Amino acid sequence: MQSQSATATMPGFAVSPLAERGGLRARERRVGWLFLVPALVAFVLVIALPFVRALALAFTRNDLQTPVPRFVGLDNFLALARMPEIAQSFAVTAAYVVLVTAFTLLLGLAWALILNQPFRGQTLLRAASLIPWVLPSTVTAFVWGWIFNSRYGVLNAALVEMGVIPLPTAWLSTSAGAMAAIVVTKVWFSIPLFMSFFLAGLQSLDREQMDAARVDGAGNWALLRDHILPHLRPVLLVVVVLGVIGNLQHFDTIFALTGGGPVRATSVLSIEVYRRAFDQWDIGMASALGLLWVTTIMPAAYFYLRHLLKGV
Repeated sequence: MQSQSATATMPGFAVSPLAERGGLRARERRVGWLFLVPALVAFVLVIALPFVRALALAFTRNDLQTPVPRFVGLDNFLALARMPEIAQSFAVTAAYVVLVTAFTLLLGLAWALILNQPFRGQTLLRAASLIPWVLPSTVTAFVWGWIFNSRYGVLNAALVEMGVIPLPTAWLSTSAGAMAAIVVTKVWFSIPLFMSFFLAGLQSLDREQMDAARVDGAGNWALLRDHILPHLRPVLLVVVVLGVIGNLQHFDTIFALTGGGPVRATSVLSIEVYRRAFDQWDIGMASALGLLWVTTIMPAAYFYLRHLLKGV
């Protein structure tokens, strides 16, 4: 009788273990939502509300001549479609994303394969490889701007000393040189992140299977093609999608290094949105262009979330 009264909430009504577990789960859900509240508030204030505001401004005229937004429908989008510089920005963005993602993928995988081998000082080299990633991106841009400088840059000094070029070259003053500069800078900045993903995937590779393949006469290329790459296929998908998303929205390094020049040669969509909003003060046009910019990121984000939530 005493044990029954200890488990009863009212005389004659005992709480079943199933009901106790259900109440515990309900309390856990309430606590979980309570912990989510700060993140939800930050998301609404920092992302959701500005996005809704920009979405509304995309259909208005709002510039120095029209300080009060005036609804113009699709006029901003039609005007953007007629601007050759916008088409150029889309082309520059596509070239930038493809080049940076491809080179970062190849070099990050190659570096991960090297760091996955046992050798003396491996741990120290792995830690040192993360330095470009932890540095602020603007600092990285200024360092590479000094390297590419036409008068006192390290690159010119080295190439002239080796006899590769007769005179210093103004790398950032030509379209090809400026594009190469922003690609090299972003690749150098992104390799540690890609390398970390690949290295984590390589740690789960079956060593016995690799040793057996080598005993059977498989060379390095055969091991890479038949064992390593198939094992890293999920990692490759995630890395490519994340790289495309990050490169599509990249801004700070390009702005600090070239400012989108020369003559819009490196003016990606993020730079073009900034110019419309803060150089020309055409908020309506900048919002419309920003909305088009978001549509370029959405397919990659969709594939990433689909892959991420597949096992949930």
